[in-house]
Amino acid sequence: MTLPDTNRQIIFARRPNGVPTPDCFSLVTTPMPSVGPSQALIRNDFLSVDPYIRMRMEEKDSYAPVMAIGETLVGRTVGQVVDSRIDGFAAGDWVVGRLGWQDYSAATASDLQKIDLAAAPATAYLGALGSTGITAWVGLMTFGRPQAGETVLVSAASGAVGSVVGQLAMLQGCRAVGIAGGASKCKLVKEEFGFDDCIDYKSPTFVEDLARAVPEGVDVYFDNVGGPILDAVLPRLNNFARIPLCGLVSQYNATEPYGVKHLREVFNRRVTLRGFVLSDHKDLWPAATQALASAYSAGRLKYRETITDGLENAPQAFIDMLGGSNIGKQLVRLRAA
Repeated sequence: MTLPDTNRQIIFARRPNGVPTPDCFSLVTTPMPSVGPSQALIRNDFLSVDPYIRMRMEEKDSYAPVMAIGETLVGRTVGQVVDSRIDGFAAGDWVVGRLGWQDYSAATASDLQKIDLAAAPATAYLGALGSTGITAWVGLMTFGRPQAGETVLVSAASGAVGSVVGQLAMLQGCRAVGIAGGASKCKLVKEEFGFDDCIDYKSPTFVEDLARAVPEGVDVYFDNVGGPILDAVLPRLNNFARIPLCGLVSQYNATEPYGVKHLREVFNRRVTLRGFVLSDHKDLWPAATQALASAYSAGRLKYRETITDGLENAPQAFIDMLGGSNIGKQLVRLRAA
């Protein structure tokens, strides 16, 4: 394979104030990464753009260090090894890793995980069979603790994490109810992902629709969004309900935090609300990976992707994803099909 002399990267150019704008990013051309001892050169084929990146664009650390201006944007990629000086990794191997917004990356063995394209398409390992699916499994199974017959409510149900959560809940014998934005997304949640019901949070009758959809209350609320939707759900919780808090996407672009009005329900109903970060639970990844692979091979785990072409279009894909334009996992194809 003939390699180019240069590498394209998207670097972090400016901290946003509210919604990120294209000038927060800069496309640059740099020399091709050199491959040192115990390293491999990876040609990145697909890039995952995820909501957590917005948190790392702030001036203040959250659960992870903020990105520095001039740094290559963080992100997971899937691609092929093109040159290797690592035992166990050979040219042609397909791998996934957190290799950043760039066409090529130099990586060590600890950065890489081999994947099997005979078992699933490469992009699945950035979504339902990768860290996204593992996030859904860890949050639901470890902190949601669903029991057969319970009602599991999921926000951002047409998204990459939420769609997996609902399907896992149904595998546990639960009733799965989703929340999504718009009639078409709600239809997808029910007809493709198999949820028992889905409520449109954009509807002017959302609060009433929610009450009708969960007549026996909510036992587990898997939350990806926070803000007003969380506020609307709190009065619908049953005693001793569990809330795995996976994200707060409704707040990432907010210049002022939302004040939760119904917080007293957490006390009244003795609710367990647990924020979690996937990197804290690496011991659970093997069990999650096995469970997800088994469900997928049995035809009981479906996923959707929204794919944007071109590294140069990654910033706009990220901005659009934060606005909810995607269905399932938002990916960027870095190499022509």
